[in-house]
Amino acid sequence: MKKGYKDLLAEANALVDVVNPAEARLLLDRDDVLFVDLRELREREREGSIPRAFSCPRGMLEFWIDPESPYAKPVFAQPKKFVLFCASGWRSALATKTALEMGLESVCHLEGGFSAWRKAGGPVEPINPKSE
Repeated sequence: MKKGYKDLLAEANALVDVVNPAEARLLLDRDDVLFVDLRELREREREGSIPRAFSCPRGMLEFWIDPESPYAKPVFAQPKKFVLFCASGWRSALATKTALEMGLESVCHLEGGFSAWRKAGGPVEPINPKSE
């Protein structure tokens, strides 16, 4: 194997901006900042999320960022700072690197992810399962 996940994470973390939970809390109520939850729906339902976070499952990020994609989401064209997070900071580190490569200029990720956010006492809102 030429590169393992540790190598990919080290490369990403050397290139991307990171905010710790205390710094992120200061950004939470700003209109020019959007938190992006990269976790899957079941993770969000089980653990809750950061209040007002936009849900973008990691597997859809590239398709939702690219304005030429049939799946593009206008939210990523807004002039905002995007704070990406996942459970522990691994997926969000890789996703932030990808977002930068795709041209999303103001993007960072939450150090330690949602687990660190909760441990630091950050607010959490429940995610109700959708009725089918």
